[in-house]
Amino acid sequence: MLKKLFFALTLFTTGLSAFGQNADSLTVVKTKWQKTRVARQVKLFQHHFKGQNLFGANQNISYLEIKNSGRKAVFAIGAEEKQLITTSDFGLRDTALAAINGNFFDVKNGGSVDFVRVEGKTINTNRLAANGERARHQQAGVVIEKGKLSMVKWDGSPAWESRLTAANVLLNGPLLTFNGVDEGLDTAAFNRLSHPRTCLGIKPNGHIIMLTIDGRNTESAGVSLFELTKLMRWLGCTSAINFDGGGSSTLWVNGMGSNGVINYPTDNKKWDHEGQRKVANVILVKKK
Repeated sequence: MLKKLFFALTLFTTGLSAFGQNADSLTVVKTKWQKTRVARQVKLFQHHFKGQNLFGANQNISYLEIKNSGRKAVFAIGAEEKQLITTSDFGLRDTALAAINGNFFDVKNGGSVDFVRVEGKTINTNRLAANGERARHQQAGVVIEKGKLSMVKWDGSPAWESRLTAANVLLNGPLLTFNGVDEGLDTAAFNRLSHPRTCLGIKPNGHIIMLTIDGRNTESAGVSLFELTKLMRWLGCTSAINFDGGGSSTLWVNGMGSNGVINYPTDNKKWDHEGQRKVANVILVKKK
């Protein structure tokens, strides 16, 4: 009798989970996104889910979709070795079309804690744990060659990133999905709790998605990395990598709004566009 009851409860719980996931996926797929043309080959998509109907909460999602041809719009990395500046200042300094915050950094002393190479010059190297192990955000990354962006995964060797031949390399993570296969995520609080998130994904047609989800507010709760993995899949990405999130999450588009900040960064704990956190590096979209 107990076995039958346990089996029935398992089926019921699994069914609820599947129903919730299916409802969330339909919500995303059927969403009428606000679309804005930023430039040739660059479009902005925005939607505020206000009915607590995405992952059981309100969510505000903004993302750019960029044709990854290396022609009209090209990718680049903006970085500082030790200094921290805002995503918008990086974008303005480099006369970019758009920018999104990059990888994890030293809040006190500045600079990234992960490997960064810009135009062939190593800006930062990995800061490994005391036992010599690398963090999950040092086990994957994006590389840019001749303005085109692709994603790479750690091969397990100690000096893997140094042997990458691309002129521009930015390690980041955790890697969520790679070539259509979801990566394993553990149940650490960073992965399972809801936070503002920044993510970069690649679709089968090569288009790049640069996305922010706002959080820590009743207007937008944020998501777990498990939910972020699903969301990027529903948006059509076969590869996706998490970037630094929380108060760092910022999507900036030149000439839009009062300061170009599209999402609602949380560093000032207000629901506005003024709460940017200073960061060590960004991914830029530039006009060629």
